[in-house]
Amino acid sequence: QVELVESGGGLVQAGGSLRLSCAAPRRRFSINAMAWYRETSGKRRELVADISSGDSIEYADFVKGRFTISRDVTSNAVYLEMNSLKPEDTSTYYCNVRYDDVALWGQGTLVTVSS
Repeated sequence: QVELVESGGGLVQAGGSLRLSCAAPRRRFSINAMAWYRETSGKRRELVADISSGDSIEYADFVKGRFTISRDVTSNAVYLEMNSLKPEDTSTYYCNVRYDDVALWGQGTLVTVSS
């Protein structure tokens, strides 16, 4: 079964930083975009940041200026650098990779920001 491998979650104090990583498998279909979503208990999963194959980037308003998404084409990886973390950023973060034929999700990595 094809999987996305996520890492980098954990516990951090407010104002701190974390870096999430996600490695996508190489498949015969091309990657169109890579993204990070988050889901907090009782709320819908929401987009955090998205980067297209042409490096067009979109951020949710609540992370603009604090989070940075990037990708490494050679390793098929996507990263989320999270700075100035707030307690309200506490959530499970999911990697999403959209190939030509299918979209894959990671298993989720928990980020907890203490006040």
